[in-house]
Amino acid sequence: MTSTSTPTHCPYCALQCGMNLSPAPDGGVEVSERTDFPVNRGALCGKGRTAPAVLSSRVRLTAPLVREGGVLAPATWDEALGRIADGLARTRADHGADAVGVFGGGGLTNEKAYTLGKFARIVLGTSQIDYNGRFCMSSAAAAGTKAFGLDRGLPFPLEDIPRTGCVILVGSNLAETMPPALRYLTELKENGGTLIVVDPRRTRTAEQADLHLAPRPGTDLALALGLLHLVVAEGRTDEEYIRTRTSGWEDARAAAMAHWPEHVERITGVSVPRLREAVRLFCTPRTAMVLTARGPEQQSKGTDTVGAWINLCLATGRAGRPLSGYGCLTGQGNGQGGREHGQKADQLPGYRKLTDPAARRHVAEVWGVDPDSLPGPGRSAYELLDALGTDIRALLLMGSNPVVSAPRAAHIERRIRSLGFLAVCDVVLSETAALADVVLPVTQWAEETGTTTSLEGRVLLRRQAVSPPAGVRSDLEVLHELAARLGVEKGFPADPEEVFGELRRASAGGPADYSGITYRRLAEENGVFWPCPAPAGSGARGAPADGAVPAPESPAGGAAHPGTPRLFLDRFATDDGLARFVAVSHRAVAEEPDAEYPLLLTTGRVVAQYQSGAQTRRVDELNAAAPGPFVELHPRLAERLGAAEGDPVAVVSRRGRAVAPARITTAIRPDTVFMPFHWPGEGRANTLTNPALDPTSRMPEFKACAVRLEAVRT
Repeated sequence: MTSTSTPTHCPYCALQCGMNLSPAPDGGVEVSERTDFPVNRGALCGKGRTAPAVLSSRVRLTAPLVREGGVLAPATWDEALGRIADGLARTRADHGADAVGVFGGGGLTNEKAYTLGKFARIVLGTSQIDYNGRFCMSSAAAAGTKAFGLDRGLPFPLEDIPRTGCVILVGSNLAETMPPALRYLTELKENGGTLIVVDPRRTRTAEQADLHLAPRPGTDLALALGLLHLVVAEGRTDEEYIRTRTSGWEDARAAAMAHWPEHVERITGVSVPRLREAVRLFCTPRTAMVLTARGPEQQSKGTDTVGAWINLCLATGRAGRPLSGYGCLTGQGNGQGGREHGQKADQLPGYRKLTDPAARRHVAEVWGVDPDSLPGPGRSAYELLDALGTDIRALLLMGSNPVVSAPRAAHIERRIRSLGFLAVCDVVLSETAALADVVLPVTQWAEETGTTTSLEGRVLLRRQAVSPPAGVRSDLEVLHELAARLGVEKGFPADPEEVFGELRRASAGGPADYSGITYRRLAEENGVFWPCPAPAGSGARGAPADGAVPAPESPAGGAAHPGTPRLFLDRFATDDGLARFVAVSHRAVAEEPDAEYPLLLTTGRVVAQYQSGAQTRRVDELNAAAPGPFVELHPRLAERLGAAEGDPVAVVSRRGRAVAPARITTAIRPDTVFMPFHWPGEGRANTLTNPALDPTSRMPEFKACAVRLEAVRT
């Protein structure tokens, strides 16, 4: 590492906060503020500040491991790669290509996600590939595509949020999930705007709200429909906007009118006066936004729920206009880019549909293969995991920890254990990696260069700042070596910039067009918003036969495209340019409370841990702040149970039992309990959660399942 600092980005959430890395006196790495990056303007949360701790050889993997006599033991790279190649090839030969599965992660760079999807479809020939980003914002993606013809988490930059008149924040606790982004809501209020927070808990974010609506978990759809009913009844619709920029209004209006305020109050628990106040706050200013996160999305009706909030924006003329719109707060670091470029079961690079013949021809030409050789869509994430050990006999897993993060996690753990062969590439020995036949130690954020795409649709360059430990290789090197051992010598370069050049061509002309973006531009411009097509004649839109020659570094044949910070200002990405209302109606959660399981469980995050905790649980400072799981419950529930603060409490669902200390608070509804999902073991929240899937997005219902509480005698 050089003596000067290296500008780069945080490895955690989709804000992708800018930071500088420089050598520390003790030989480690120090993080310092990077004020030139506009998203966080130097601010970092505790996870970002302590991110270099996971670079330490004390906590991370530094040598391949292979299972010998039931125990993982160090091995050479040659032996480990040979075992993986043999295991995948043997499974494919004995049971067919689709008996091999591939499971990726929302933290992989664009280059890794692209190469993993290409590896699955060309080298393995399998359709069975998906990634944990399916658990993140797939419902919002499906609803956005239905309504607007295109999904990008935020169709406007974060800087627009403080300048709008009102924000409805649905199912997001930014104060704990994305702390540096809370400033945008603070600035909104300082500028005279209003904030409405929808959450069954009075979180740190809800405490900042002008109006907090606390619906029963799983009733966000009814809430949105009730608000739209009032908008119509009170004459607050924008009829000119509806007539000129949308279609499908009549059916959507009829569906909303069936959800009158008193009916919605009975479903949600939100009083009619508070519903009316929300409509007044949202409709009075000239501009407004709705932002959703996992709360409304991680439901078995998440696509319809998000669609109802989009309908509210469309009916009031609050989409495709400056400082107004609907946006989704993507959670994972590269959740947006991860699904755009091919590791999702039904998509090809550039956000192309795998079932589209023209898309297949374009990508196959870049890859130098016959379009007919590309497999069709495979299973979604949970369905893929549920098929392990039966239809799927071997699995290659990169950057995910489903033993902790998947719904019905004990069942998924059993499915993983039943595999004939499991290979895992990871930075640390996660709970899932500990079950593998082969574990490969791979580089992480500060040890490699690559691109990510933030929740704004801003493509960013993460720069290598340190050298990886001896014995560690990049995921791109792993895929290059495995492809060669499985008979594909070309087309899998290990250099990330070369991969990005190919990704540019593969994405050219697609909804997520990166063809006009280069590493040089990303370094100079602090990121570029997609879509960003290359100028005609630049070479970036062509498709060399071998699919391996990088596109030109500097666009030629015309002015460089500036990128697209704000989508839909002139037209939506539909065939006729009109946004689509989608008629939706409320329906109950997949598992309603009953006499045996009378409460609802909802899950989420805490500020000091991240996702499955595989990395953050290895950082002392973060563990001191959040040492373990807990069960948040209302004092009335605690009194009935006879539980005091800190007492162990069992939460029981139809899928299993989790035990954690009680945290008693009036900030949660009396009919609801909350658990964070970062920990394995007896406090694993996802032991309890329901894998009921949204019919469109295939998102599991993490946010609502029926449970009961039991006292634990010590």
